[in-house]
Parts: sequence; structure tokens; C-alpha cells
Amino acid sequence: MDKPIWEPSAERIANANLTAFMAAVERDWGRAVEGYPDLHEFSVHSPDRFWTSVWDFCGVIAELRGEEVVRFMDRMPGAQWFPGARLNFAQNLLRRRDSSDALVYLREDRGVRRMSFARLHDEVSRARQALAAAGVRPGDRVAGYLPNMPETVVAMLATASLGAIWCACSPDFGVEATVDRFGQVDPTVLFAADGYSYNGRTHQCLDKAVAIAERLPSLARVVLVPNLDSDVRRDAIPNALAWKDFLGPFPPGDIDFPQFDFNHPVLILYTSGTTGPPKCILHGAGGILIENLKGTALNFDVKPGDRIFWWTTSGWVVWYFLVLTLGCEATLLLYDGSPSYPSPSALMDFAAAERATFMRLSPRFVDIMADAGLEPAMTHDLKALKTITVAGAPFSTAGYRYLYEKVKRDVHLASPAGGTDPMASLVSGNPIAPVWPGEIQARGLGIRVETFDAAGQPVRGAPGEMVVTMPFPSMPLGFWNDPGGERFRAAYFSHFPGVWRQGDWAEFTPRGGILIHGRSDSTLKAKGVRIGTAEIYRQLERMEEIADSVVVEQEWQGDTRIVLFVLLREPIHLDDALIRKIRTRLRTGASPRHVPERIIQVRDIPRTSTGKVSEFAVRAAIHGREVTNRDALENPEALLAFDPARLPQLAL
Repeated sequence: MDKPIWEPSAERIANANLTAFMAAVERDWGRAVEGYPDLHEFSVHSPDRFWTSVWDFCGVIAELRGEEVVRFMDRMPGAQWFPGARLNFAQNLLRRRDSSDALVYLREDRGVRRMSFARLHDEVSRARQALAAAGVRPGDRVAGYLPNMPETVVAMLATASLGAIWCACSPDFGVEATVDRFGQVDPTVLFAADGYSYNGRTHQCLDKAVAIAERLPSLARVVLVPNLDSDVRRDAIPNALAWKDFLGPFPPGDIDFPQFDFNHPVLILYTSGTTGPPKCILHGAGGILIENLKGTALNFDVKPGDRIFWWTTSGWVVWYFLVLTLGCEATLLLYDGSPSYPSPSALMDFAAAERATFMRLSPRFVDIMADAGLEPAMTHDLKALKTITVAGAPFSTAGYRYLYEKVKRDVHLASPAGGTDPMASLVSGNPIAPVWPGEIQARGLGIRVETFDAAGQPVRGAPGEMVVTMPFPSMPLGFWNDPGGERFRAAYFSHFPGVWRQGDWAEFTPRGGILIHGRSDSTLKAKGVRIGTAEIYRQLERMEEIADSVVVEQEWQGDTRIVLFVLLREPIHLDDALIRKIRTRLRTGASPRHVPERIIQVRDIPRTSTGKVSEFAVRAAIHGREVTNRDALENPEALLAFDPARLPQLAL
């Protein structure tokens, strides 16, 4: 394509936060900034000045910033950001206290519930007092087994306000998967919902909460949160209280926010557990705060009064990205349930009704909308919508075209990548620059992203390992129960010593944009050359016969070969003609190396709870190995289709 799919208007550029920020940099540092690439150069070559400007522009609330921005910049890991700063994470997200909507909650089968900024402050005040009365102190862990609902936001902010550490699992997780996570960190308090709704069905969680609590001996208190029923049965769990009784004795009031070090731990996020027990990633308060205020304000142009809709579960890093937009004085639109219930237009219905200005989707859901023939531009009032992000997996050129042609023509579409580990968008959007279909616009400000070849040398004009070659503020503090940091260093810094290896297979375009070809640990070795699985998926997405697919390597006769599994649209069946068509598409659209040795039809494709195809689970299943991330799958029953005893084609 020889022209962009969208360009911002002169008015939009003039009014963008990014434009104002560049002017502030010029004013404060006497350094002319000629657009985003020049600003990025400034951000990585003068990180002390850049992050000072971010602190001021985003209005970080702190008792003290200190004179030093970063200490040990030459250590990775080991750099210390704002070592003299003292702040409170929750105070920065509770800066607004008026009658406007702070939280708007829609459960798929019920009406909307609203909470103002003033009420949010009051509820956090009460929950904070209740947690303190339960014995929670700085550094203690508090766990949430909760859906994406207002009480989850309240509990997390109350925990952070005390200097305690929050961790969460979505209530669709099973008992084993939840205990695998919470059991490693010994929480003092567990907040658990009585249930949740999904796809028109209610799912009771009390029995699971009982089983989880029994296996967490560290618990001093369990708080049962009503989501399905207003009266929650609590007699089955020792030391349990209902939410209203837990908060009941404590009146709302001003919050005395104690000030903590910039790197005081605030969150534990969990890896998917694909290679053993989930790792507990410990994140610091100041790092994730300043990084995400920067990204939200500058890369996504969020302003006070914006209404932010990220479809997510509470155990996913995306949920924290959503909550952090409170620091920009934005309203959070919380949706709990299936994105396709009662119809594939459910998310668009909510976005239109609540005048969302920012909306996050997944590539899979964009496919669902397109397959259903939805044309929200014709059926929904989306005048307020300014920005759409699509993330969680590589996003196809066809997806870009669908959103601009069928959803909204004048919208900034970004497809950031980063996630749980860095708690940042390493590559992201640029609201004052054109959008090219299939291409991520820019590197994140303050983050030096490169691509390396196998020898650790920079590569251009070809895919390589996405790496970060200098420290950034939101880099994790480490892993829980890893006092020497050995597991932490092995996870991110062992492949290229002193360099953060993200685990994505990426390529820079001549325009300076980025293409993500998939996870580097999901790359395939075809005839001695590594290729990303996303390169195959990108071609298959253009074939109307294919509803979904997964491609993996199979160990075969002392070597490996590529096997493609396809889920076809009814009533299509895989025959020789369709196999030839698939092979031709991959050969001509990608390369002969992308053509699989075997193409097999299956009834379902396993996906994680975040909607990603689980290549790891499929690879384990076809080799008859234990699938260690089964509990993280949305549809573990799909693995039956990959039992080698049921697939004689794998032996041919």
C-alpha cells in the first residue's frame, strides 16, 4: 500500500498532548524537537531530562522527587529510578474527587452501575481502614479472585494505599491454577466474588473460593464480594465476611497516604505457566505509574474526562493498564462477560451507549466482528471514539482495513506490544502521525527497542529478536521468592547478557514502524530458517474457508516439520483442493518455507483466557506430553482434538 490508511487532522495534531509535551521539552531544555522520531532520540539519549519532563507534564503526586533521576544506568538489571522519591501509588490514581463518573460497570446480563470519583474515594477510604484493621501492613500481600467490577478497583487501590502488594486471578480460573499463583505469595486477605456471568450463563464461585481458602494457610481474612447475589453465604469459610460487613464499621473520610520509595512493590503479575509453575513478577509503584501515565497521555492522547473501555479480565495486565488511566482523570468503563453476548455487537453497544473515547479490542474479537458482518459505522453512534487499540497478538492488515472501513474512518488505530513482563508498551502508537495498515507506528518513548540476530547483533530489513538495550522505569523489580535474582536474570537477560529479551519476533519497516511476527519462542525452523507463526496466520486470515488455525513444529524422524491445524467454517471439509489452495496461498503470499508438511482439520483450537492461540499447549498435546498450562486455557476440552491417538495423519 503506497499511502497511509489514516492521517490525523491539523486540529488533532495541534490539540494533542504529545504536541504540548514536545513544546514543554523545547521550553525546559532548549532542545528543538522535530516530531516523534526526534523526541524518541531525546528520550533515550537524555533519559534524566526526558523522565523529569514526563513527571512534570503528567503531574506525578509525590512528597519528594529528589535530585537524581536514575542511578546505575549502566546496569541492566540493576538501574534505580528516582532513588530519592517518595510517593503513594493510590494517591496518584485518586487525584479526582467529584461527582462525575469514575467507574461505569456493565455485567453482560444486568444493567449499568455507576460510581463517581467522590464515591470511589470514599469506598477506598473505607476498604483501606478495613484492611488495616485486619492487620494488613506495608509489604503484605492481598489477593483478588474477582471479575472486572468496581469492588476490584476499590480493593486494589485500598491495598496499594497501605503500601501492601496486590495480586489477582480472574474467577474463571480453576482452583489449581489459582492456588499455583496465590500459594506462592502467602496472601493475608483474599477478596473472592460469589460468581460471574459469561455467554448468558452464571457461574457460581463460592465452592471454588472455599477450596482456595482452605489451601492458603496464610489467610487471616476472606471477604466475599456479591456479584450474582446481594446476600452472600459466608458460613463455609472460616474468618469470612461479606463485603458490606467488612466495610460496614468504617466511615468514609480523607485518606492519609503514607509515602513510600519509588520502587516500593505494589503489584504481582503472573506468567502463563507454560514452562512450569507461573512466575510471580514483582512490579514497583513508581515505575509502572510514570511509564503508564506517559504512554496513556502521550501515545494514546488520553485527557481528563475521556471514557476508557478496555475489554479485559482482572487477572490480566491489561486490567492494570485500564485502572492506571485514572491517573489521567479518565472514566473507566468496566465490562464483565463475553464480548459476543448476546450478540457480537455487545462491546460496540456498550461503547456507543457510554460515549467511549478510547476502546481496546483483541485481534480475535476483531475477526469475530468481521465474520459476523458487523458494520458499527452504520449502526452505532461512535462520534466520541477517538482511539482504538488492538493488542494481545499480531494484528493483520485485513483487521486494520476492517476497522477503518466498517467501524470508524476517523480514529487513531494503534497496536501496541509489550505486556505483563515490562508492564509497558515497548512499541506503541503515535497520535500525530499517519497509520499504515498492519504496522505498529513507533517505539515507546524512553525505551530503546532494537532487533537482534542470533549472535546478538542489530539487524535491519529482516526479522529478529525484539530487545531493549537500556533500562526503563517499569522493568520488574524481580520475581517473588527469588532472592538472588537468578531466575529473573535467566528469564530476560541470559540470552543476550545485559539486554532485555522480550520474546517477540519483530521487524522494523523503512518508515520506522514495527511488524510483530509472533513470539520468538513460537518461531518455526523451516529448512534451516526461522519464521514467525504470525506470518502464516496473516495469510490464512485472508481465506474465507478458515475460521481459525494453529501451526506448530512436530518432532519427526530425528528432525522437525511444520504441521498446520485448521478450523473450517461450516459446512466446509478439508479436501485435496483446499489443501492445494492453502499451500498456494502460503507459498505465494509468504514463501515456500512457510508451507507446512501436514495440514489437518480439527474441531476446535485451544486459546488462553486472554484469547491467544496456545501453540505451547498444542505442541505438547501432539507429542503426548503433559499440557502444563491447561488451567490457563479458556477451552481445555479443545485439546482432545490434538491427541495423537486421534490423529493418524501425524504419523504419516
